[in-house]
Amino acid sequence: MQHIGERIIFHVDVNSAFLSWSALKKLQEEPGSVDLRTIPSAVGGDVKTRHGIITAKSIPAKKYGIKTGEPVVKALQKCPDLVLVPSDFETYRRYSHALMDLLLSYTPLLQQMSVDEAFLDVTGRIPSGDRQSAVRLAGRIRGEVFSTLGFTVNVGISTNKLLAKMASDFSKPDQTHTLFPDEIPDKMWPLPIGDLYGCGSATAEKLTSAGIRTIGEAAAADPAALQAMLGEKAGLYIANSANGIGSDHVNPVKEQAKSISNETTLVHDIGQGNYKTDGLPVIRKLSEKVASRLAKAGLFGQTVTFQVKTSDFQRYSRQMSLPDPTADARQIEEAALLLAGRLLTAPDGLFPAGMTIRLIGVGVSKLSEAQARQMDLFTWAKEKEVREMHKKAGESAREKQEKLDAMLQSVNTRFGNGRLKKGMGGKKNNS
Repeated sequence: MQHIGERIIFHVDVNSAFLSWSALKKLQEEPGSVDLRTIPSAVGGDVKTRHGIITAKSIPAKKYGIKTGEPVVKALQKCPDLVLVPSDFETYRRYSHALMDLLLSYTPLLQQMSVDEAFLDVTGRIPSGDRQSAVRLAGRIRGEVFSTLGFTVNVGISTNKLLAKMASDFSKPDQTHTLFPDEIPDKMWPLPIGDLYGCGSATAEKLTSAGIRTIGEAAAADPAALQAMLGEKAGLYIANSANGIGSDHVNPVKEQAKSISNETTLVHDIGQGNYKTDGLPVIRKLSEKVASRLAKAGLFGQTVTFQVKTSDFQRYSRQMSLPDPTADARQIEEAALLLAGRLLTAPDGLFPAGMTIRLIGVGVSKLSEAQARQMDLFTWAKEKEVREMHKKAGESAREKQEKLDAMLQSVNTRFGNGRLKKGMGGKKNNS
């Protein structure tokens, strides 16, 4: 059946991208070795220490309930035989570029969303409104990706980007799914509200607690009530998205982010007494999330920012520039800990002044696609020393900060001021 005049948008998404690409590299380097995609395996964290978070998983690992973003330790509890492999950003970039080049051969209207996904406007490649032709074209794309590059993709098809993205997230791997407006009641509305693209876990929890458990229930809800519950902007987004309303404009110009950051509002305020037990794990988790987003975008950052919001809703921040760009969670965490020490626990910090914090944020800026990491032996040795410092049992957070400060001073003394720089963001009201 033809639907004259409608646009046809594809969302192409690599199945378990980082894991698939790591598996292909291993097969190339070790012919005859086991394909990581066929066993419980995952990319994430420090493979030797088994710390960090899962950034990608195989389909067999998913059957154990392993989730992207969860701690490696928790994943290993679910599946003790889980095979872990380290991140390999250079391999990810190589396969990503190859994929985008292939997709561009089908249409110049390509909007890359991350290293492993893109929107394509293929309206001009098929007879007007011919949905079956669109499905066949998606099948050709999937077949060519697998035959030439060795990995699989899902393709979602619809008339706008929101619905195409939703469709590509249906059953995996190596599938084509449609989600046209007339298919919304059957295919989208029965899904849990948390499955709606752009509906985060906190928003989904609020909606569920209010009795809105499915996307269909959100679609039927009064938009004004959603706005009263979630805020004007978020409420309108949920109302529109649940009804399949989204943009059909595919922008072929890749817009590079200026910064990547994550922040979280704390369950309870943190002060001097509970900073070590409650604050340090939050900084680690936020650093890992930022690193994961950098990897997803194929970027590296050189300036690390640490910020907090105090219990009286004042924001404070500190920042410093690293010698070289990084996407490594541990390096981001180490810089954030140093900045946190200066802002919070130093003699002139917030904690000695009797203040407590209700929000913590970690971010990176000065982003680049090339790592350009040319580390001299001295810097490498100092970084290794910092890592070893974190392993010592019984060492307090304050002692870590003092030693890190001393190391920074040592680097600046030897190589000149500015080798490692720190900055400071001022205080501003944010009620």
